[in-house]
Amino acid sequence: MEDALSPIASLTAAERALLDRTRQFRRDVAAPQAASWERARLVPREIIREAARLGLTAIEVPEALGGQGAGFVAKTLVAEELARSDMGLAFSLINTQNAASRVARQGTQAQIARHLAPLIAGERMGCTALTEPQAGSDFPAITTTARKIEGGWIIDGEKAWITNAASAETVLLYAKTDAAAGTAGIAAFLIDTDGPGFERLAPYGMMGGHAIGVGGFRLAGFRVDEDALFYPPGEAFKRALDGINGARIYVAAMCCGMVAEALRVALDYATRRHAFGKRLIDHQGIRWSLVDVAAELEAARLLTYRAAGVIARGENAVLAAALAKKVAVEMAGRRLPQCMQAMGAEGLREEHPIGRHIACARIAAYVDGTTEIQNERIGALLEKTYL
Repeated sequence: MEDALSPIASLTAAERALLDRTRQFRRDVAAPQAASWERARLVPREIIREAARLGLTAIEVPEALGGQGAGFVAKTLVAEELARSDMGLAFSLINTQNAASRVARQGTQAQIARHLAPLIAGERMGCTALTEPQAGSDFPAITTTARKIEGGWIIDGEKAWITNAASAETVLLYAKTDAAAGTAGIAAFLIDTDGPGFERLAPYGMMGGHAIGVGGFRLAGFRVDEDALFYPPGEAFKRALDGINGARIYVAAMCCGMVAEALRVALDYATRRHAFGKRLIDHQGIRWSLVDVAAELEAARLLTYRAAGVIARGENAVLAAALAKKVAVEMAGRRLPQCMQAMGAEGLREEHPIGRHIACARIAAYVDGTTEIQNERIGALLEKTYL
């Protein structure tokens, strides 16, 4: 739906073309195959490469470096569109895109030369490794260490619950260089996973969302050269928080995409199926239940698009991102089952995406800060914002 409040109106011609390619890719490639790769519990690498050929792994990479040169709002809309068929694929692609964008915009010439082209081409997948077995939303509690040696660093530790961990070859990894310095002692390193001392752990078996490739890895005496340092101590923690704000917004967009598709599927069924002498949609109970879905979906979209605009303008997005993620995640948790209920037992069939979406809505409630963390962020700003 496009109107004066739609962010589509703010897109450049090139960004609109990117969104059009995304829609076509989702309908022709992702939608028909999403159930099969979920059933197989795999990360669809060939699909990732096909998406890369359309520019979806280089959305925010400058054109001069081979990317699309698009902005954050365009990325948010791409995430929403892809999630209509599979949030797992959307999340996996966006995380590789993020790695490529960071390398392009903040990497050294050596890092760009080494890592950027394979990420853009989808030949290598990327991930960001913050979370650990005992440190999730409490990011400063990480225990992975990076010890300085002559000519480089030695990294030891374990990462867990990492998107794309099952297949990523390029990792932006956060570690402590000085435990006594608190957040000022955290640095980030851009590493390859093929060196000695890197052990990739088995991907997690979950209730859904397997295209995300969630898993972990251990590093024991893993040596990197000096030029692997990406964000130095004192800078890395702030960069990570900025990235988390952006992630909360595109996760909110993915929730909106899943609900939008579930509503479309439920409406399509309700207009074709008849019961007690009339279409399902003509029964007030069904019709009103889907009205509630539509109303809350549009409210969550407005918060999400507003937050995307805050990021695009370079403003402080803590409150806007937390509000968008909280509302969109809770909306998806309520409204996806409602769409399934409107279809009766038909909604359980795997050819419909609603079951996958319900599982991914639970994933959305945890990634990039739980709903409880969003409550804390909003709560901390209540008096300043609303008093």
